[in-house]
Amino acid sequence: MSHLELPGHATALRVGPRAALVLGLASLIGLAMFCWPLLVPPDPQPVAHADQAPLLFVLLLPVILAVVLAEISEGGIDPKTLALLGVLAAVNAALRPLGAGTAGIETVFFLLVLAGRVFGPGFGFALGTVSLFASALLTAGVGPWLPFQMMAAGWVGLGAGLLPRRVTGRAEIVLLAGYGVVSAYAFGFFMNLWFWPFAVDDGTQLSMDPEAGPLTNLRTFALYTLATSSLGWDTGRALTNAAAIAVLGPAVLVTLRRAARRAAFDAPVSFTPPEAARGPAPARTPKTARRAVPDQAPSTASPQKESEHR
Repeated sequence: MSHLELPGHATALRVGPRAALVLGLASLIGLAMFCWPLLVPPDPQPVAHADQAPLLFVLLLPVILAVVLAEISEGGIDPKTLALLGVLAAVNAALRPLGAGTAGIETVFFLLVLAGRVFGPGFGFALGTVSLFASALLTAGVGPWLPFQMMAAGWVGLGAGLLPRRVTGRAEIVLLAGYGVVSAYAFGFFMNLWFWPFAVDDGTQLSMDPEAGPLTNLRTFALYTLATSSLGWDTGRALTNAAAIAVLGPAVLVTLRRAARRAAFDAPVSFTPPEAARGPAPARTPKTARRAVPDQAPSTASPQKESEHR
């Protein structure tokens, strides 16, 4: 049984070889944008212009996301896929305000993980980017961090779609819950990394040192994120993902897979000509010989009655 033929899984948004290549290159570029504090060379001249890097990335990252989404949908997005993407993105946008800002509780990621699991990596990436964009508009959270959030959330949905497909039943819930925990910490790690040089004043033990090497700065950043984020926001996000997937995951997976079966994303589309659709014409019965019918029936009246009638 092939990767796409496993029961309970559908490919709502197919990613061809070209789109996969574009997505891989964009992910590498996005990863470099997140890790720019670790890639700054220990040279005073480049360091003097290092503050311009985040602004450049904020302007460039939306273009990269647009190119990736356009490439994924190059073959045309099925109306059912577009409708499903819109509905799930709207649900995610409505769920996010319920927990954001309270001890790191994030209610937007568990549905993203489950949808990426059911509908595939391409759909998961698109849902992650669109959901964060829609929720930012709903909560007035638009800022320079938004493109980075969209890319990181897209990776979360993409990774959920790439998890082993043959895991089913309770083991699948355990796998998804574990992935929700790991992706929560990874999301917080990357979101802290790109903004870390501006979050801490210079000269502290948790500050970025432009003249130090990548390993030294990575060690300093690990201490920073452990002290400020991992024990608070990231842990709250991880626990929320694990609890939501464990409690709501089975029911949501059944619902999403029922929707996938009814939508029949993997069903081949073929157009039958009208003549072929009607089928062969029914055989006509041979004409039977008609009996000759005289124009006038012979008169049976007697001559006597005819004379009386006259």
